[in-house]
Amino acid sequence: MIYVVIVLLILIILLQLISIFKKGSNNDTVERLGKLETDLTKELGEFKFNFSRTINEDFRKLNETIINRLNNINDKVNERLDVNFEKTNKTFTNILERLSKIDEAQKKIDSLSGEIVSLQSVLTDKKTRGIFGEINLNYILNSVFGKNDSIYQTQYTLKNGYIADAILFAPEPLGTICIDSKFPLENYRRMIDKNLSQSERELATKLFKSDVKKHIDAIREKYIIPGTTSGEAIMFLPAEAIFAEINAYHTDLVNYSYSSKVWIASPTTLMSTLTIISMILKNMERDKYAKVIHDELNKLGIEFDRYKDRWDKLSRSIDTVSKDVKDIHTTTEKITKRFDAINNVNIKSELKYDGEEDNQ
Repeated sequence: MIYVVIVLLILIILLQLISIFKKGSNNDTVERLGKLETDLTKELGEFKFNFSRTINEDFRKLNETIINRLNNINDKVNERLDVNFEKTNKTFTNILERLSKIDEAQKKIDSLSGEIVSLQSVLTDKKTRGIFGEINLNYILNSVFGKNDSIYQTQYTLKNGYIADAILFAPEPLGTICIDSKFPLENYRRMIDKNLSQSERELATKLFKSDVKKHIDAIREKYIIPGTTSGEAIMFLPAEAIFAEINAYHTDLVNYSYSSKVWIASPTTLMSTLTIISMILKNMERDKYAKVIHDELNKLGIEFDRYKDRWDKLSRSIDTVSKDVKDIHTTTEKITKRFDAINNVNIKSELKYDGEEDNQ
């Protein structure tokens, strides 16, 4: 580009110099200079035309190149936008799904909160707490034994008139065991409530221990009947937390229950105990049938011995009969030969009756 401008400037300078020389020269020189000027002017015009055409062509190519590059850039930008839009859309979809799950979880939490409030309102009433404990006890018994009145019964009336929540007909040496559900909740809540003062909590602890001891005494007096039930009974606590509290921090209550022959059980420990009893019952049933099978096998062995003796006697009798039949067959053949000889009138003097042979 710079080269073209330089050439153009040189041509313009030459034309100006020719104009200057024409003014001070003769005709011949003027004519030559005029021709030279004309040629230069023509070349300058052609140069301008070619230069303009070249410039236009260069600008056209440059424009096409710029347009192509802009199109490529536009395509890449659109591609990047599409990819980013797809990612954004996917992210937004995931966010909506998460929000829907959060909303669903929130609804479940609200429902659970309502159920907890409802459960708390139920557990505040002593009667409903008793029903709650009985339902849990029945569920555990049904889960372990199924519906089986020969193993356990619920709401069983004893000879002394008291009704046990459940009675278990366990094998000896356990015997018949009564199970009663208790739920000492009021003073337990006050005992563990840290919002209360220390003195209030200590008072609640004493009252809680008193409640548990009263329940143990009531079970011992009502549900342990000599000659009717086992010398032991079970107090069922439907709350694991209360059971853990007693065993962890109130060993005096545990010792008191041991001395009273009243065993304290939670849902977990009761289910474990009942499962062991169920296995014992199954093993006893299996052993009973095994004894029956063993007795029947012994009886079958005696009958088989009799069968063997009788078969031996029959076999000996069959052998004797077989020998007699063989002897009779021999004698029959001899008699037949003699009849044949008599029939042919071929009696010889040496043919005589052999009594010894006939006896055969």
